[in-house]
Amino acid sequence: MNAALHRFIELDLLPMLAGAMAALTCGLLGNYLVLRRLSLMGDAISHSVLPGLVIAFIVTGTRDPVVMLVGAGLSGVATVVIVELIRRFGRVDPGAAMGVTFSVLFALGVFLIEQAARQVDLDADCVLHGQPELLGWTVPADFGELLSPVTLGAVPRQIWILFAMLLITLAFITALFKELRIASFDPQLATTQGVHAGLMHYLLMVLVAAATVASFEAVGSILVIAMIICPAVTARLLTDRLGSQLLVSAIAALIAALGGYWLGALGPSLVGSEISLSAAGTMAVLAGVLFGVALLASPRHGVITQIRRQKHLASRVLVEDLLVTLRRAERSGESSVSVGRLRPILRGEATRAVELGERERLIRRRGDSVELSEDGRARADAVLHVHRQWQSYLIEEAGYLPDHAHEAAERLEHVADASAMNPPEASGSAPDRS
Repeated sequence: MNAALHRFIELDLLPMLAGAMAALTCGLLGNYLVLRRLSLMGDAISHSVLPGLVIAFIVTGTRDPVVMLVGAGLSGVATVVIVELIRRFGRVDPGAAMGVTFSVLFALGVFLIEQAARQVDLDADCVLHGQPELLGWTVPADFGELLSPVTLGAVPRQIWILFAMLLITLAFITALFKELRIASFDPQLATTQGVHAGLMHYLLMVLVAAATVASFEAVGSILVIAMIICPAVTARLLTDRLGSQLLVSAIAALIAALGGYWLGALGPSLVGSEISLSAAGTMAVLAGVLFGVALLASPRHGVITQIRRQKHLASRVLVEDLLVTLRRAERSGESSVSVGRLRPILRGEATRAVELGERERLIRRRGDSVELSEDGRARADAVLHVHRQWQSYLIEEAGYLPDHAHEAAERLEHVADASAMNPPEASGSAPDRS
């Protein structure tokens, strides 16, 4: 076996697999938490496993990893149940319920450590940051023996636990995809269609608790929290379909896990440093960077798109105000209006409005005056028609006084595209706000 390949398999393969499997498991389940507005559940569980670890030690008197894992798992499930009970019977929002639960349980764990279990070894690096770099194994020189029972038996149990958790998660989402989708978006509708929304909720929460605990030991709580939230919200910004969201979140989780590992290992060397960074920390940072990029550059929901959309809307409103002003002047017998008269009406933006209107061939300039073109006249009539409909609706249906409805209708007349305006009729239903 090539020496470089041997070194990679022995030192880097398992930490990368651990990070990738933890990121995939948490990232996929995180989509449903984001849809249900329960994104902090991973944070709550990762904090509240502490009393479970301590109580497991107190009861058994051993720090055996299996015992610790069972204690943490039971504590995670208890967290889910307590959060739901507080939310339902305390009539508080989910965020408050999760905040109260993990704060109290984490404080309880600290109290138990101080009072009754000082022998418990809870290293901050292991608990918070994780130590995936330590998941090494002994690899034979002969590549043919890599998959032998003896070699596979040397694989740390954290890898097998994460692998089993990933398979369970994939099977859960695949088998109950339709049920989870409808229960996440509309629990009441799910119940009417024979899907037990409450059962889906608890199954999902128990699986989140199990995934959090399984990932907690290998990669630490910081990475678990980041991977439950970041890939899902990144995907949510990039797509509006659940199937695509799951796929995009999986890709984002893999990029964050694999790219973050190599960033931690090789990044410092690029700036002349010989000190490597925490793999779990750089994975979490890269997951945050991916979210930041999506937040800025998402084609539909990104900040840049929103700014462009707002600028476009402002320009359209300005042009339509200009057209309406010119059309009302025409109906008063004036074929054109000077730019100077338009300045106070258009709040000092008359020059820009005229430039935009000329560019769209909606107006024509005659020296210092402007007049409507045929297209501009048709566009102005459409806006005025919508204005009258909104004004009638506000007076007859919304209870506005006649002298107050005009100003509100002037704002609402720009809601729809001028080419396809469809406000409510005066005797019709309320406006479509979707």
